[in-house]
Amino acid sequence: MAQRNGLISILSLRCPKCRRGQLFQSGKISKPGSLFIMHPACPHCTQSFEPEPGFYFGAMFVSYGINTALFLVFWVALLLIYPDYTLSLLLGILTAVVILSLPISFRLSRSIWLALFIRFDPKASTKVDS
Repeated sequence: MAQRNGLISILSLRCPKCRRGQLFQSGKISKPGSLFIMHPACPHCTQSFEPEPGFYFGAMFVSYGINTALFLVFWVALLLIYPDYTLSLLLGILTAVVILSLPISFRLSRSIWLALFIRFDPKASTKVDS
């Protein structure tokens, strides 16, 4: 199997140590709570995804950055498409964007935060699944 680079493993929500195992369990849109369930450890290399209690508090700051970027993109787009917007229209659009992007920003912020602290190990990547 070809080795993934770090950015691709972050964006595809893979284990930062082996870059093969999934971080999150498969969720269903009909059960929104299932979109937020992480595996306790990597199914491929057994790296723990909860290194210490409260580890993911820092991921809130990453999520804040992602949401701020989304706010700015949609605000500029609204400004270009409809320059005479009202405050209620802007708030309605931003609220919808936040709610609809919540599963994506949650997963992505955790993937980024985990990748900042766990380094790639080529030996873990070549381990054969049993």
